[in-house]
Amino acid sequence: MDGESSLKKAYEAILGGDFEQAIIRFEEAIEEEPGNAAAYYRCSITCARSGKWQKALDYAEQAVKLDPAQQEYHFHLQTVQAKQLVLEAETILSTQTSVKADQALEMLQEASRLDPLNLEALLLLGAAYASLNRLDEAASCALRAIGLDPEHKAARRLLSDVKARRRSANNQIRKPKGNR
Repeated sequence: MDGESSLKKAYEAILGGDFEQAIIRFEEAIEEEPGNAAAYYRCSITCARSGKWQKALDYAEQAVKLDPAQQEYHFHLQTVQAKQLVLEAETILSTQTSVKADQALEMLQEASRLDPLNLEALLLLGAAYASLNRLDEAASCALRAIGLDPEHKAARRLLSDVKARRRSANNQIRKPKGNR
């Protein structure tokens, strides 16, 4: 089989909903035509859709390396890199160690820079800021997320929670201290 036949079979597998088979066929095409940047790119997309993020990253990097002039390859690579950073940051934040919270914040900021449309990165970044009582930054993330998806319930909830915490903090400041 040649690379073109493998690509055709990969698309047939995708149309049939068999993404695992599609990945196998894309990998065959890559093996048969290792200089075909488009095969790496398409395989990366299929891996990403299947949640195989490390494979998606490897193939996206190779596509960019083989054909750096293709802007869509760069964009896809940034999207995959952003997702990888979000996954790593989630792992760090789930351990609840404040020592690494700054590292997770940096990862999420970078993920948001790489993929400004990544709602997951914005929401996690906003929640991390809120947990550190950095309410202005948390509100900014929530507003950006709402700007991307005005009906996003988690983004609206985050903004509402941040506003409530701000009001509570302002009320604490304004309360008279009582008689002394």
